Amino acid sequence: MSIPDFQSAMLPILKILNEKRESSTSTIRDGVAIVFKTTEQERRELLPSGKTRIFDNRVAWSITYLKMAGLIQSPKRSFYSITNEGSQFLKTNPERIDNNVLQQFESFQEKKFKTNMLQGDSLGVNEYIQTPDEMMETGYSKIRKDLAEELLNKIKSCNPYFFESIVLDLLIKLGYGGSDEKNKKVTKKSNDEGIDGIIKEDKLGLDLIYVQAKKWENPVSGTEIQKFAGALQVQRAKKGIFITTSMFTTNAHEYVSKMDSKIVLIDGAELTDLMIEYNVGVSTKQTYEIKKVDLEYFNED
Repeated sequence: MSIPDFQSAMLPILKILNEKRESSTSTIRDGVAIVFKTTEQERRELLPSGKTRIFDNRVAWSITYLKMAGLIQSPKRSFYSITNEGSQFLKTNPERIDNNVLQQFESFQEKKFKTNMLQGDSLGVNEYIQTPDEMMETGYSKIRKDLAEELLNKIKSCNPYFFESIVLDLLIKLGYGGSDEKNKKVTKKSNDEGIDGIIKEDKLGLDLIYVQAKKWENPVSGTEIQKFAGALQVQRAKKGIFITTSMFTTNAHEYVSKMDSKIVLIDGAELTDLMIEYNVGVSTKQTYEIKKVDLEYFNED
């Protein structure tokens, strides 16, 4: 079926705990997956950070909100049970539980009010479709997307020769040349024979990688890749990297896949992603640390 949003999962979780009285987090997840017919593949889908499963994150926040309302409790680590108030509420046969419904419970009002005051939150209680983690990741993705667009526009405004230097700086950050600036070389503007830069594959320089960097608006065709392959052949080289601010045509990708020489294609989108990841042409504006309770610290055994 699909991955439920965290508010839609609240009622099924309360019903699961009403039937089993005490359940582990994993049992609750399995129960919610059955109710919504969530497949194993869907359960493995990750948030943009690639560190947390979306399904697990939403179930966790459903549990948190139900606890805030006093409908469930945690008798021991990673186990939950329904409270008397939760059992009584189920007897009213609610069709749905969401943040708006939870507002009727005083404990939820108090905790949610304090949270909103601390966060300067102006959203209504029922305007949250995403979990707090998802909202943060969505915000981060938007900032990163805008940054990539701004970065690409800045690169396009540079002169072609400086663009070649940017490309080699990136390759050094990626670990080529043993991460040593001395192991890169930008070829002369004239008579470069189709090669814009050369970088040692490792610190010892056991092999060289030849680079072509094109600051173009139009897609790079297979013909251009063929020319680059010819330039590699002249140098008796078997490894090359072709980087552009635009993109590559299907024909270009097909040509590379049939070659004996190894040529890596990096388009504008991948270029900016790599530059952001390896801090080339960007700097950190702000850092936020997300912390959690250290349960081991509170282990009294």
